[in-house]
Amino acid sequence: MSDSLPEVILYTDGACSGNPGPGGWGALLMWNGKEKVLSGGHPDSTNNRMEMQAVIEGLKALNKKCHVKVHSDSALIINAFTKGWIQNWQKKGWKKADKKPVENRELWEDMIHYVDQHKVSWIKVKGHSDNKLNNRVDQLAVEASQKYR
Repeated sequence: MSDSLPEVILYTDGACSGNPGPGGWGALLMWNGKEKVLSGGHPDSTNNRMEMQAVIEGLKALNKKCHVKVHSDSALIINAFTKGWIQNWQKKGWKKADKKPVENRELWEDMIHYVDQHKVSWIKVKGHSDNKLNNRVDQLAVEASQKYR
């Protein structure tokens, strides 16, 4: 694949007050010195669902194929895409190693749909630390979740 694709940096985070409970997600897209901020939430969600929604909404906002560097503090999402978990789940009929169904299958399928439209690199960031951009999307997610309390 040619690397003449536009490069986009995407920071994502999810938050939940109680798990499950009121949830929020935040996404920050950056390219060519420009920024686009997205956020939303749901009155009854989980932290994982909101983390996933942030990635989906960030990728969905792109209107052409890009090289997207997704920064997330969600080990679940990063590992699912970098350690072959998704391929294994699909091969096993969306069952985990313990034979239980994969939670949030519909969101995983949505995420796969949007990931497949781009060249995606996954970057794990440490949550709630000194990463300014991760803290910014965390704040967006928390603020979005508060609208549902």
